[in-house]
Amino acid sequence: MYKYFLNVLFLSSLCFLTACSEETQQSLKVMPLAYGDQNKLTVVTDKDLWESDLGDTVDFYYAAPYLVLPQPEPILDLLFFSPQDLYKDPLRKQLRSYLIIANLEDPNSGTAQFVKEIIGESRYEQARLDPKYNLVQLKDRWAKGQIIILQFGRNKKELVENLKKNNPLILEKLREHDKPKLEATVYLDDRNSVLEQEIKDKFGIYMRIPKGYFKAIEEDDMVWLRFEQDKISNNIFISKRPYTDVSQISRANIKSIRNELGKYVSTRSADTFMKINDVDLPMFTKVTRVDNKYALEARGVWEMANDYMGGPFVSYLVHNPSKNELLFIDGFIHAPGEDKRNFMQYLEHVIGTVQVP
Repeated sequence: MYKYFLNVLFLSSLCFLTACSEETQQSLKVMPLAYGDQNKLTVVTDKDLWESDLGDTVDFYYAAPYLVLPQPEPILDLLFFSPQDLYKDPLRKQLRSYLIIANLEDPNSGTAQFVKEIIGESRYEQARLDPKYNLVQLKDRWAKGQIIILQFGRNKKELVENLKKNNPLILEKLREHDKPKLEATVYLDDRNSVLEQEIKDKFGIYMRIPKGYFKAIEEDDMVWLRFEQDKISNNIFISKRPYTDVSQISRANIKSIRNELGKYVSTRSADTFMKINDVDLPMFTKVTRVDNKYALEARGVWEMANDYMGGPFVSYLVHNPSKNELLFIDGFIHAPGEDKRNFMQYLEHVIGTVQVP
């Protein structure tokens, strides 16, 4: 207690003797921890802007459907505040992720003034004069573990164009910010080191597998991993086969391999098996890289033939030149009645830890 009073006395004396500013005094306070779930984005802008076509632009680029889910779910859940709304409740400035959107054409608008307050007079003037200076990222402004992205333009037309142009970069920044929270959630109960070693011995790859996964089925060239929870079934297929030529890395082949492995999954009803349903919803494919190896990614929905079950999946067909092999890794979930976006992201995070020597 004696040491506590000495510390308080020292800080008070320091501010008195140096005439410390309000900002200095604020820095002496303990910064609160930012709160909020992943995939939540707080948009701050003037109400008239939000209710105009600019709001539609933000919704189109930041709340577009997450590919591919049985029922539409947005990439991000958006929450709107005007700057005035933000000041009404101190807790509103302690959320994890913000996108502040300002039209600098009207210097008296609430958001323009708000941006000036945040970035300072000199940078504000630079933004008004230089069209290339239109994006700023800040960390831990009002709370620890917080990201604030400021997007502005010198007029509304320019602002809309900047929002479109910078969308991929901003989404990437938000994903990177969410990664530690995602990592902590996925590996909350630690890892299954025994299963990790078995996968390494069988396929020659490294993957960080959360505790709770177990082998449902194992054959010479494949394994099916499962993790059963109250409301969701998490599943991963891993398979390998010889590589002959690049024509194997195709839409038709990734679909064929997945449907082949789907024969291992059935229900208690007769003649049931899992297959891709690319009739009701399309299967999207794109060329990508997995651990810097050339790969094809496929996303879509699966269904149970002769039964009423289904859900989303994501597959990767990876070329491993060092072993002249094709590695197939697939994640799928069954979560009836539940939102599935976050569950798929958890699964993708696990698959994303794969290292292919």
